[in-house]
Amino acid sequence: MPPAKECAHVGCQGWNYADWVTPPAGSAPVFYPQGTRDADMLAVYARAFDSVEVDSTFYAVPSAAVVDGWNKRTPARFTFALKLPREITHEAALGKGGDHALDEFCDHARLLQEKLAAVLVQLPPQFVAAPDTTRALARFLARLPKDMRFAVEFRHASWIEEGVIELLNKHGVALALVEGEWIERRALWRCVESLTAEFAYVRWMGERDLTRFDAVQRPRVKNLELWAEATRRLCERVPAVFAYFSNFYEGFAPASANRLKELLGLPTVPPADLETQQSLF
Repeated sequence: MPPAKECAHVGCQGWNYADWVTPPAGSAPVFYPQGTRDADMLAVYARAFDSVEVDSTFYAVPSAAVVDGWNKRTPARFTFALKLPREITHEAALGKGGDHALDEFCDHARLLQEKLAAVLVQLPPQFVAAPDTTRALARFLARLPKDMRFAVEFRHASWIEEGVIELLNKHGVALALVEGEWIERRALWRCVESLTAEFAYVRWMGERDLTRFDAVQRPRVKNLELWAEATRRLCERVPAVFAYFSNFYEGFAPASANRLKELLGLPTVPPADLETQQSLF
């Protein structure tokens, strides 16, 4: 398997945050250069990171035009991870009522071609393992197209058991490894040796008690060191690891992502360099 510097694709959960724009003259660079418009954020983000998780697709199937716009505003080696719409995961609870939306979503997601990293199937905490929900999961996984990568994020510990892992493996679907409040980290890590999907998907969440996202407010140095070692181990098992930070993890997702990249020996692009590049255009 490739080393972490070739395998790990580290980024943020989203790119469109006003707090990431550097304030007027006299302020130290935050992330985006002063005056960066919403429409230009993705192109600037793609100079610092090679992948991003898209949260907006959770709320609705993106139009073909929107997906085409993402493709055109990013370089060839950039990738997107798309969250599956809540119409499928939350409202239809993986049932047949979400099948039409699933088909439409996959059709539009394919427009990204090689830029589609994976699709995240984020399930709600109330989706608890039981005979009916397990049947729904099995039916859903069997229906997923084989030309796309999928990762499932469970938010209830009842799903972390051998039979469910076998079901994911049967369909080549990854178990999302999440630093969050729902499932104990060690319980997820114990599953890693049993997972057979050809990629890994990692997410860092945090308590939603922060109101600004322009600086690290709760450093999690030791936690990041643990995850850096876990990421290196994942890269010994799979050719690609897609990893995304929430602003709520430490308070400022770009800084968290860059810190992990540093721990993995990956090159980083400091905000000051983005300011310099912006001035060339």
